[in-house]
Amino acid sequence: MMAANQVYEGAIKRIEVMAQDEESSLEKDQLHEIYRQMILARKFDEKAFKLQRRGEVSTYAPHKGQEASQIGAVFAMNDDDWMVPSFRETAAYIARGAPLDKLFQRWMGDARGQKDLENDLPVAIPVGTQNLHAVGIGMAMSFDEEEKAVVGFTGDGSTSEGDFHEALNFSGVFDAHSVIVVQNNQYAISMPVEKQTNAETIAQKALAYGIEGIQVDGNDVLAVIEAMNEALEKARNGEPVLLEAVTYRLEDHTTSDDSTRYRDEQEVEEWKEHDPILRLKDYLKENDQWDESLEEYEEKAEEKINEAANKAMEVEDPEMEEMFEYVYKEMPDLLKKDKKELEEVEK
Repeated sequence: MMAANQVYEGAIKRIEVMAQDEESSLEKDQLHEIYRQMILARKFDEKAFKLQRRGEVSTYAPHKGQEASQIGAVFAMNDDDWMVPSFRETAAYIARGAPLDKLFQRWMGDARGQKDLENDLPVAIPVGTQNLHAVGIGMAMSFDEEEKAVVGFTGDGSTSEGDFHEALNFSGVFDAHSVIVVQNNQYAISMPVEKQTNAETIAQKALAYGIEGIQVDGNDVLAVIEAMNEALEKARNGEPVLLEAVTYRLEDHTTSDDSTRYRDEQEVEEWKEHDPILRLKDYLKENDQWDESLEEYEEKAEEKINEAANKAMEVEDPEMEEMFEYVYKEMPDLLKKDKKELEEVEK
């Protein structure tokens, strides 16, 4: 019971599975598929980094260390749910079934790599703007009484932006079918999370907007799935959720960054011990779920990644007219006029 001078009190729960020595309810085949997706995502990350150093990719935002947060979240989603990513969600795209060559194509600067993504929005480069897009879609689902949900991904840096707070406010007021997943990877580029906010958790920011906040061990893929199952069930009933996945970015912010200038090696080494892929591997072995096919998959994953990268590099350059397409379902008159003028210049 609250004291007489209190007007509100709330609580945030944290979900863990592996750290509590709990067993997952998932089938062996499901666990193996999750592991394979995490390996594939890690190999993509490594290849993209090499391509950037060769000049095939102009810049790249690594997701190494955050595979559990992204792949676990997507695993809990239905195919007809919507995904609204920021720029670091390549692992989530892989788990959603996006063609690997198209993902490389997009990182090589070809917007056609984001064409034909069903129910998945293109990446958002401005920090935090996609939170509003996610909640807008969730509001539309609520208005149309659809039994679907939208998952918006964002980083801890965006939680200091106005867009984030406007999105949470609208989600609560309009019963949006939205789950906002904050991947708290401890740094907004070079700014450590403790210098961004004095709050104990990011999840508790949900309470100010009248929605539920959940914190989860973001390097525990089984915990992420459990948390997302709970969050998505609520969201489909018009109860939006803010989910904070506590994780760590093991690489630089982007290939234009040098993280050795703002974090020490010991910190990185300590987080490597919590690598989400190693944790799942250990869990599978401890629970007699490991077999040789998983051991051999690393080589197969590398072959798939190399094939996809080569395919992306062989794609012919787009025609100039294509820059007018794909933005609107029906091209506005002004854009039609610009396109026509370009065609006349090219004659």
